[in-house]
Formats: sequence, C-alpha cells, structure tokens
Amino acid sequence: MFNMPKYHHPDFTQPIFVNAPDAKWEIAEKDGVAPEYYHSTSMYPEYFKINGKWVLAEESRMDSSVVLRDDGHLDVVENRNIKKGDKVIQGRTEKCEEGIYMHCNGFSEEKETLDDQFVFRQGRSRETSYAKDYDTLIDLLKYEKANGGNVLWVMGPAFSFDAGARAAMQALVENGYAQGLMAGNALATHDLEGAHLHTALGQDIYTQVSQPNGHYNHLDVINKVRRCGSIPKFIDEYKIDNGIIYSCVKNNVPFVLTSSIRDDGPLPEVIHDAYEGQAQMRGLVKKATTVICLATMLHTIATGNMTPSFRQLPNGEIRPLYLYVVDADEFVVNKLIDRGSLAATTMVTNVQDFITKVAKGLDLI
Repeated sequence: MFNMPKYHHPDFTQPIFVNAPDAKWEIAEKDGVAPEYYHSTSMYPEYFKINGKWVLAEESRMDSSVVLRDDGHLDVVENRNIKKGDKVIQGRTEKCEEGIYMHCNGFSEEKETLDDQFVFRQGRSRETSYAKDYDTLIDLLKYEKANGGNVLWVMGPAFSFDAGARAAMQALVENGYAQGLMAGNALATHDLEGAHLHTALGQDIYTQVSQPNGHYNHLDVINKVRRCGSIPKFIDEYKIDNGIIYSCVKNNVPFVLTSSIRDDGPLPEVIHDAYEGQAQMRGLVKKATTVICLATMLHTIATGNMTPSFRQLPNGEIRPLYLYVVDADEFVVNKLIDRGSLAATTMVTNVQDFITKVAKGLDLI
C-alpha cells in the first residue's frame, strides 16, 4: 500500500518569517530579459512575502524567474518568456533575508532533520539493490491510477528495439498507467517500424536478425508517414495494431516528439523549434505527478531541469512530484541524483528489463 507523504508548510508565526521584509521586485525593461539581481528558482517549494503574506510559487521549475501578477499570483517564467513591464522578483538569498524562503524539507517527518540543505547526494551503481524501488514504484503507479494521478513517461529509442519492451509499454498505456509521453524522432520512428515491418533499424525486434536491405526500413516508414501527413493517418491507412505510439494514439495519450540535429525525415509530428519543443514538453510536465525517464540522457536532463519536486493539486493539497531516472549508464542516472532524496529515484539497469518487470508487477503481462 502506497502512503503519500504529507506536506508540512513552514511555520510562518516564527520570528524569522514575521520579521522578514516583503520581497522586492523590479520592472522588466525588455522582452526576454530579466532585470539585474533577479531571483532564480529551484525545484523546491519557494515562498515569497507579498504585502505581508507568504505566497507559494505554485508551478516552479529550475533556473527561472518569478513574476508578480497584479492579482498577487506568482508565475514562474523562463527568462526568455519575460515580457516588458513584468514585475520580476529580486533577491539572491533564500532564508527570509529578502522576503524569499526555499522550503527543502516540506515532506520530512518531524523525526527527520528539518535543517534546509539544497544538495542531497548518494551514489548508485549496477550493484545497488533495486527490489524496494520496484515495489515502491509499482505501488505508486497503482496509487496514481486510483487517485487520478498523471504519469509522464520520457523514453529513448531503446524500447522500440525489443518486442517484449514494446508490448510491456503498450500494456501500461492501455491500462491507464500513462497520461503523457515525451520522446524524440527515433523512438516514434522505430516503434512504428516495428509495428509495420517487425524490425527496428532493419533488425527483427524479436530475433535481432538483420533483414535484407533492412537499413531502408526506417526511412521507408518515415516516408510513408510523411506521405500520409500524420502518424494517426498512417496508423489507420496501414492498419497498425501494436506498439507504443499506436497505443498512445488509440488511447488519446498526448505525446511530444522533439527534434535533434541528426534526425532523419523527421516524422510530421516532430517539433523542429527547440524552444517550442521545450514549451510543449513543459506543458506535459506541468500536469504530471510522476515522471519516469528511461534511457535518454538529453531528454532526461531537459525534463529534470523543468520538473519541480512538488505539485499543488487543484484542491490546494501539496504532494511530491516523483521523478524516476532509469538508464544502463551510471553517469546519466547520477547526473540528477542530487535533486532531493524524496523526489528523485535512480536505477542503473537495462530499461527493456525494467519496463517488463514493472508491467509484470502490475499483472499486465
């Protein structure tokens, strides 16, 4: 049984909060440029003293500015999206000195330390035991499904090269354990290649035997999808009935595909503009309560940078936003381990084995 940690607001009756000054702000003079001495946000809950009242910036992300709206609401905005005339919060301290407080331990129990510390570090390797992590994740996924949570998957192309992994992920989507997918051109291309030709980069996705002229297969699939005009039209025209992208389309699970400089084609839905791609990704992240990043270093780092450690629900409840990072490379998973021990779980393992084990743990396969 999964128990959601309770959030503890700061005790604003303490003298450090009562005696703190209001946060200061300065008007932005130019679109896309923050005033000097702007406050840069973290992944943790941050409060700002506005007109004598401490206000939480609800939808935070790392490395952004805080804009005070006329109604007193605080928006966390990437500096490039600041508009001339915005009131941008000022301050480089985070313990009330300038009306700003970063709350790192909101989900800690009283028996645990409550001294704020920004960095949590713990090494994890191939030798680490992940049995408890699997059990916790499976319980978390069950909790999310039962309580209207939003699970966002960030996937590299490795899944499309394995028949079992594709089937496991399809089962997760079809059974309500996915509310969003973020990937690049490669994952979608090779997954559709697997559905249409049973190959990925020309190799059979089950036997791994290379097929004659198989190196054309992914290019042919891209060409066919482009001729159809969209992925859904390709699925209908070519009677596609399996795979990750197929299951997302058929179950109305939104996906964001972002381009890289090395993409073939790409598929029609792939977003070419990097900033537009990031904006679309953040749109999915803002809805997520659990984010699972699998075998994609660049997408993982990008997603981690835009994912806070908490989520405020429509009813006002504040809960952890769980972040899982799974990769066979220790460097990739440890890159994001210092985001907070309650918010980030990293696992060094083969992602095809990982997704199959999760699906089996949920009794889906």
